Amino acid sequence: MAYAVDIDSLNPAQREAVLTTEGPLLVLAGAGSGKTRVLTFRIAHMVADLGVRPWQLLAITFTNKAAAEMRERLSSLLPEGTRGMWVCTFHAMCVRMLREDADLLGYTGQFSIYDDDDSRRIVRDIMQALSIEQKQYPINMIRSKISAAKNAMIGPDEMSDRASSPQEEKAARVYAELERRLRAANAMDFDDLLVRTLELLRSRPEVLEKYQERFRYISVDEYQDTNHVQYEIANLLAAKYKNLMVVGDDDQSIYSWRGADISNILDFEQDFADAKVVKLEQNYRSTGHILSAANAVVRHNSQRKDKRLFTAAGDGEKIQAYQASDERDEGRWIASEIDKLHDGGTPYDDIAVFYRTNAQSRILEDMFLRAGVPYKIVGGTRFFDRAEVRDVMAYLKMVVNPADEMSVKRVINTPRRGIGSTSIQKIEMLAASNRCSFFQACELACAETGMFSAKVRNGLADFVNIVRRGRRMDGELKDAVEAIVESAGLVQAYRSEGTMEAEGRAENIQEFMGVAAEFEESHEDIEGTLESLEELRAAGVGDVPQPAPASTLADTPFASSAAQAASEIERTYGPLACKALPALMEWLALRSDLDALSGQSSAITMMTIHSAKGLEFPAVFVAGMEEGIFPHVAGFGGEDAAKLEEERRLAYVAITRARKRLFLTYAATRRTYGSTQANPRSRFMNEIPDEDIEFSGIGSSGFSGTGWEKRGDRRGTFGSGQGSDMYGGRVFGSYTRSTGGSGASAGSYDSFFGVAGTERHRGVSPDAGRKPATFGSGAARPRQQKASAPVEQRRPDAARAAEVFAVGDAVSHKTFGAGTVISVDGDMIEVQFEKSGKTKKLMKGFAPIVKL
Repeated sequence: MAYAVDIDSLNPAQREAVLTTEGPLLVLAGAGSGKTRVLTFRIAHMVADLGVRPWQLLAITFTNKAAAEMRERLSSLLPEGTRGMWVCTFHAMCVRMLREDADLLGYTGQFSIYDDDDSRRIVRDIMQALSIEQKQYPINMIRSKISAAKNAMIGPDEMSDRASSPQEEKAARVYAELERRLRAANAMDFDDLLVRTLELLRSRPEVLEKYQERFRYISVDEYQDTNHVQYEIANLLAAKYKNLMVVGDDDQSIYSWRGADISNILDFEQDFADAKVVKLEQNYRSTGHILSAANAVVRHNSQRKDKRLFTAAGDGEKIQAYQASDERDEGRWIASEIDKLHDGGTPYDDIAVFYRTNAQSRILEDMFLRAGVPYKIVGGTRFFDRAEVRDVMAYLKMVVNPADEMSVKRVINTPRRGIGSTSIQKIEMLAASNRCSFFQACELACAETGMFSAKVRNGLADFVNIVRRGRRMDGELKDAVEAIVESAGLVQAYRSEGTMEAEGRAENIQEFMGVAAEFEESHEDIEGTLESLEELRAAGVGDVPQPAPASTLADTPFASSAAQAASEIERTYGPLACKALPALMEWLALRSDLDALSGQSSAITMMTIHSAKGLEFPAVFVAGMEEGIFPHVAGFGGEDAAKLEEERRLAYVAITRARKRLFLTYAATRRTYGSTQANPRSRFMNEIPDEDIEFSGIGSSGFSGTGWEKRGDRRGTFGSGQGSDMYGGRVFGSYTRSTGGSGASAGSYDSFFGVAGTERHRGVSPDAGRKPATFGSGAARPRQQKASAPVEQRRPDAARAAEVFAVGDAVSHKTFGAGTVISVDGDMIEVQFEKSGKTKKLMKGFAPIVKL
């Protein structure tokens, strides 16, 4: 048969998976084996060649970024259109289903979504109200137990009945109050989005039938990362037609700590006896030596499906392993190798440095600063996590859903309106006695002359009017957001402070307006993939079936109470004029760390290995390959055996991120948390075949070094990144975690470096000023390096700081030699050096540089 989709471009295993369209299908897709290609070609084949309607297809991914990439590929494969096809994350799918039928569960369609920060705040408030001491019962432990109960579909009463320890008993009490508050606020947390959807599908057969009939063909990507609730939802939706395709790699199951269940993929053939299994083992990403190492390491696991990656691309270069004398030497060596790669033509964007724990990044950052290597950290303080940006989001959420108590409380006195904790307690009492929401109590308080002073009543009147005005804001999303923020007075409050930090915060709020404008331009495309059949019919999309005869969907106490709540909000505060505002709130709540990762600036990427899953880079460094660090587990028996297998899968993920070059480092001694340890080399390195890896460093051929790394401290020489801190990690130049301090000295550093609005970072650890690493040099005695000063002890040289530089000036640097100034920006000068041809950004007064 002739195909409209280019099936011939696929390898035999890929082709088999694409052409298997009926019945259950398990695709075991090794790293870099083209699973996204298989997923998109299979969907395109069904639509273009087999006549399946786009709206009959559901494709579930694990990140918004993956969903966007799949939609883009499908659009190019199916120029006739993909309208009505749902290509989204589990959470986005659940939100769409709940928006349509939330009234059946007692919510209105405009429920708020509480992200991790909101969830933490409400649990903390509840623990304080219940007098549960956080030192004795840590908030993370309480939240973890509640989350586990929710995902096991265990309610607060059942959890309380099952409690076998004081920790579980306290968690059950918090859980019960959390449920009450979430319902009162018409809000759901991330666990609820999944659990409530499963509850909806289980309890309302007509809703389940609607989606089973619509989505005849279902694909789930990254199936090894599904938790129990996601597994149940997927199986329920596929139960009628059994056309469920799951794609995954059991060797990349690394998220058990957040509920992922590897047995979902390992037991797929038990769940579906007639399932077909296709293995994708040809790798298109990495070279032979890298794949050989990955195969050898993961082969030591017992809980896995047998497969072996291979490539037609040749062996490539061997893996480079370096034993450092200590963690500073490790950072120095990585920085120097990055310098060599960059000199050889590898862009900084093509290089990544991975570590097992976030704590390892501090020394690496310090060394990269000295090397002039620009870097961005994935998982640092992200733009949307900043306090001032979250304040803006709280105001917007409050306008959409005035019942959202957490958002209201967050900003009731931000900026200051004279509404302190005593007034808030009185408002809570007013809400309890009148059996109304906290926001409605704020309105009542405006008239309570006996309870509140005139100043508080005036402040509350201004505050509650923001909602009424905000709901009337019409027109473009950006204008509505701007008007709400202006009526809140946030920007004016920061500007009136007159400090650089406050100005930076005001600029971040202004930047948020750009985010709103950008979202408005693109959200139609996103929303269009999640249209209901009713919306498709209204838009004139052909072949969409007519709905079944009207059922008694609304005939429930939940439905009527939710409808009453929704109409009461509209009646009291008016209809929401800006229809795009709830969509913006939903998008902000559902975004994830990795969705924000963008290569907009030239810098290496630093991240934990967990964050690296799904990414690839031409050159990868993995630091800290030592027992106790990676694997990050102590024992070998019982539960630790399962943990060790997951650590090994994590090593497999780290190795298979590399396309051409892989560098592994470990240290003879490492100072961690104030004590020095001598850890053995990681067993994962020992499992790599000798023919695939080359060792250097202490006790081998040594490392002599030729530039800054030999000379020791290169004060104040910075990479080309300059504070680009939007969307997922900063690119550092003049300011890093390592530059931080506290008190007045930190403030003076901020102003000297000219960085506004940057969050304070942790200072340098006690070891920063000790004698740095030594480098081995064959059998010869290693040379001692000059001790470098701790970063926070450095002070600008007054004479050099006062010197004026201009473009064209000839200068000399004690390490780099002679050069020419090519740009000047305040205290930062950019110099092109003659000997190396490199360009470096240097800070006046810190850099050892003089004008000739």
